[in-house]
Amino acid sequence: MFTKEQFGIRLKGLRQKRREAQNVLGALLGVSTAQISDIENGKASTTLEKLAIICEHYQVSADYLLGLTGAPVSFHRKDEG
Repeated sequence: MFTKEQFGIRLKGLRQKRREAQNVLGALLGVSTAQISDIENGKASTTLEKLAIICEHYQVSADYLLGLTGAPVSFHRKDEG
């Protein structure tokens, strides 16, 4: 089941695994560091467009970020075959 808290925890984990600062993710999404912090702390959510960017950037499925699966299934673009 989706919760903003779980989404934030998973997003933060992916970001930290890559050793990226919040401002790097913020720049990619076109939002402030404070907005990234709010998302990671479960205080805010994001748009579908930004969710797609996050999935592509971290190579995970939306199902994983949304808490619908426990495994960060690899994301593959349709044009990659």
